[in-house]
Amino acid sequence: MIHDFLNLLFPNRCRACERNLVKSEEVLCTFCRFKLPKTNFHRYHDNPVVKHFWGKTNVTDATAYFYFHKGDRVQQLIHSLKYKGDKEVGHILGNMFGCDLRESENYNQIDFLIPVPLHKSRKYSRGYNQSEMIAKGLNESMEIPVETNILLREKATETQTKKRRYTRYENMKEVFIIKNAEHLTGKHFLLVDDVITTGSTLAACAEKLLQIKDARVSIAALAYAHH
Repeated sequence: MIHDFLNLLFPNRCRACERNLVKSEEVLCTFCRFKLPKTNFHRYHDNPVVKHFWGKTNVTDATAYFYFHKGDRVQQLIHSLKYKGDKEVGHILGNMFGCDLRESENYNQIDFLIPVPLHKSRKYSRGYNQSEMIAKGLNESMEIPVETNILLREKATETQTKKRRYTRYENMKEVFIIKNAEHLTGKHFLLVDDVITTGSTLAACAEKLLQIKDARVSIAALAYAHH
């Protein structure tokens, strides 16, 4: 009764479509769980996300869970995660994503999940790293450890959203550093991010991780803003 009363005063809504959730639903309504635009890129290697990084960095595999279009439900979810303090969105979507990835041979030999790091000032103002929330969800379903002390963001940069592709690439040079990598020779890292647009940030992160001897890097993002 208390639950029903509180839900009447403060309705728990689907983060994608704003419908009221029923007791068995969490973050997303059942309709959105099945209707959000999945890419299924994890099922084959030469997918558009892998091709997106050709000539930028040498990734072993790359995928994204959803297609991203301006004004759609996926954008609503990403906005809630990044700007409304809704960490639960990242965790739940990461968990769902991981359930798909663990069924793919391309992602069954990952050693560490590496969330794209935020600069400490940005993380402080936001309160958390959204990519880390996604990685924690992936960890729950894939049972692969999340490592946040290897790849660090040393320099703060302005938001990349409205910058041109080349400017983004230039901005990302020498932003990231590698630490505590002595025991990581030959490891396979899965870089985790929220949205792939130009891919400049992920490419810069991958290039740093590939400096580790015999390392391999794959990429997993919640959404892909294809053009």
